[in-house]
Amino acid sequence: MNQSAKPNVVIIGLDCLAPELLFHRWLDQLPTFADLISNGIWGPLMSVDPPITIPAWSCMMSGYNPAQLGLYGFRHRRLGSYEDRYLAFSTEVKKPRVWDHLNERGLSSGLLGVPQTYPPKPLNGYMVSGFLAPSNESIYTYPDPIRDEIEDLVGDYRLDVENFRSDDKERIKNEIHEMTCQRFEVFEYLIKTRPTDFAMMVEIGPDRMHHAFWRYCDPNHRLYEKDNPFQDAILDYYKLLDGKVKHLLDTLDPNTHLFIVSDHGAQPMQGGFCINDWLRKQGLLTLKKQPETQTKFDESMVDWAATKAWAWGGYYARIFINLQGREPQGRVLPERYEALLEEISSKLQIVSRENETTTMGNKVLRPSDMTADQKANGDYPDLMLYPGNLGYRAIGSVGNPGIFVEKNDTGPDDANHAKEGVFIYRGPDTGETKGHRPRDRGPREDLRLVDIAPTVLRLFDINPPADAMGRPMYLSL
Repeated sequence: MNQSAKPNVVIIGLDCLAPELLFHRWLDQLPTFADLISNGIWGPLMSVDPPITIPAWSCMMSGYNPAQLGLYGFRHRRLGSYEDRYLAFSTEVKKPRVWDHLNERGLSSGLLGVPQTYPPKPLNGYMVSGFLAPSNESIYTYPDPIRDEIEDLVGDYRLDVENFRSDDKERIKNEIHEMTCQRFEVFEYLIKTRPTDFAMMVEIGPDRMHHAFWRYCDPNHRLYEKDNPFQDAILDYYKLLDGKVKHLLDTLDPNTHLFIVSDHGAQPMQGGFCINDWLRKQGLLTLKKQPETQTKFDESMVDWAATKAWAWGGYYARIFINLQGREPQGRVLPERYEALLEEISSKLQIVSRENETTTMGNKVLRPSDMTADQKANGDYPDLMLYPGNLGYRAIGSVGNPGIFVEKNDTGPDDANHAKEGVFIYRGPDTGETKGHRPRDRGPREDLRLVDIAPTVLRLFDINPPADAMGRPMYLSL
């Protein structure tokens, strides 16, 4: 590749975009994506553990995995405490991301909607924070005056969809469409008015669509009903994305290195696995009072003197050990720590649903296994549980009628995350033939999320950090 000129690199991030829908089921109805695929490198993108928005986008943009970053979700608890919690804002990302490397070398970056960019930090370029910003009245842009420009352009700018876990489906659909249209309009405006060496946007809309509407479009979903009013809701949204991407591409230089990526995929949610109720049945979690109905779990409910483990729910479960010498009222002796982890892990892996002979396929991971030095950074969970290998949501509430429930305990939700997201790369037009792109264009099976940052850095002739997990992809330019 000719490095005499600075490459113009653009990333379009579409949170939760699903490869089976884009590459297979609906590709013949998405002409822009189909053209990009036929002229580029594409395939499923292996996410990280855990495959959730935070930390996945920061892993993608740094080349480090979650255990190296010390980030395991939106919220964390301080190790050694029961109730000291915090959200993973930009201040919690301790490793440099692509724009930090570029900034050090005098190159410019433009960011829109990228998770974990709130609060925004000064850089050579601009930064418009994503959905973690509390509202569009907060200081969510750098430089600050961009807020006024955005308001003049689109009016009341949507950072996210309000309460997307709701039965008010028509409102949710309309708000997602409006938000997505705004995001692309703002990104085009910023690219035109503030040209940078590197530009990236992330749109959270696909994630919200999948969680709200998956049951309506997937005949394999346990709650699917034929000829329902939202049968084409997700397809119509993918068509909207296809049109918005085409409009954006028409404004880009033909020599642009273009990446379209998602941080993870989606799959139908088969139900919920009540991890804290399971821990209670194992005699590992004791509450001060027995809840009579489904009750939101809170650490203040726990009898710590009689508790060995507890958990947080979500797309996956974070299991914590009440370790003596670490937690204030730790009960588990340090010499029993490893044995207890193995006991919990072994028991979880053989859980089966009532009246079923096969296991539900739980996957249990240890964050410390994800780093070369066997040391997880940050405020890590002792174990990470993927119920049904992410086919089930982890239900954190207590007092449920059984270990399995049909519905999510935080509101209606049709989908859980899947480990494979989307990757499409279209390189510069070499001029050999009209529209010619990478020589080795076509599908790939070895694409990893952590390799994207090193690949982008290499396009700028910057060596990626030696201790990062990611390595540059071979793009054959």
